[in-house]
Amino acid sequence: MNPRLTRSQQKSICFQLGSVKLQLLYKASIHGFTGAAFHQLCDNRGPTVSVGYNASGYVFGGYTRQPFSQSGQYAHDDQAFLFTFKQENLLKYPVTSPAYAVAMVANSGPYFGDTLALFNGDQAEVYSNPGNYYNFNAAEMHGNDLNLTECEVYQVEAFPEFEKPWRPMIWETEKRTKMMDSIKVYAPTVNSVTQLRVLLIGPVGAGKSSFFNSINSVFRGHVTSQAIAGSFTSSLTTQFRTYSVRAGRGGKPLPIILCDTMGLEENTGAGIDIDDIVNMLKGHLPDCYQFNPSVSLQSEALGYRKSPHLKDKIHCVAYVIDACKVSIMPAKLEEKLEAIRRKMQEASARLGVPLSCIVPVKNYSEELELDPNCDILLLTAIIQMLRFADNYFDELSDRFSNIQTKE
Repeated sequence: MNPRLTRSQQKSICFQLGSVKLQLLYKASIHGFTGAAFHQLCDNRGPTVSVGYNASGYVFGGYTRQPFSQSGQYAHDDQAFLFTFKQENLLKYPVTSPAYAVAMVANSGPYFGDTLALFNGDQAEVYSNPGNYYNFNAAEMHGNDLNLTECEVYQVEAFPEFEKPWRPMIWETEKRTKMMDSIKVYAPTVNSVTQLRVLLIGPVGAGKSSFFNSINSVFRGHVTSQAIAGSFTSSLTTQFRTYSVRAGRGGKPLPIILCDTMGLEENTGAGIDIDDIVNMLKGHLPDCYQFNPSVSLQSEALGYRKSPHLKDKIHCVAYVIDACKVSIMPAKLEEKLEAIRRKMQEASARLGVPLSCIVPVKNYSEELELDPNCDILLLTAIIQMLRFADNYFDELSDRFSNIQTKE
């Protein structure tokens, strides 16, 4: 049962009510425009938001803290209000006579005072009588179109503490576009580097390859699968791969390269060797290097970069961890992650990064179409990588300046 209220409209209503969410209880097109169906699903389920839709495109309704019943009495509610939407903006009409805020009528849908009923007498028609207990303009409220095409009732549920957002996000198309544009025009602060290199490290099946595919999908405009990805017990990635992301089909490469690696495994002699990670950080590994879990890359090997330039080195490291498996991560795998942390001289609890460095994302795996909210999370992660790479370049610049000063 899908809500007809848009995400933006739900957000506007919830903004009036505090830290809450809306749970759809009743939908007339499914359950019927009858008082019996409405009361069966909605009685004793307050607080609620009731919404009517008409053929003229108006979306309007009311909120009450009082649970619906069939008592035939009025219910007092000094917080009740009616509302309508003017485009995406909510217009609010507070109750003027709280003692008569809601009428509990058996053969009717949601009935606010003697002012507004979202279907009455088992008919898909609005009863509208402005001025009694609520003041509103009928033309503004519903355009004087009293024929309903849909009626919905949502239960208002308070968010448990753990469901409150721990980081504010802007879920708007304009934000997505702005982030994409800023990534396209980004330029490293070091002239010798045209594309910064981000190393993706994580356990087998954590989503490293899927992360590249997802970022690539955002900029291609459709879901892609260039890198081999899946959920297996052993790593599907057996080579060191460097992936450029292009701005659309046939577009220019973006100023970031995502470096995919073999997955970490808890057993000795399995998964990527930690010494190979060090070689990657220093820029010694060539693209398409075939990993050997038993032996790390030696300086005599074909393709080994003995004197890598800054553009060949890793400028930012990203741990990719499956959030569903953090609490059950094997101890030996944690030891490997800790060893990597020590190699890079980072300090923190558990994985070596403070909370401000953790960026939740949702990779594309089963979807066929893009989701703007997933895109915003993915782009936020890339923006953070660019910022941390800038910090790395700034640190190099400061060190170089200090050396020159001493000389």
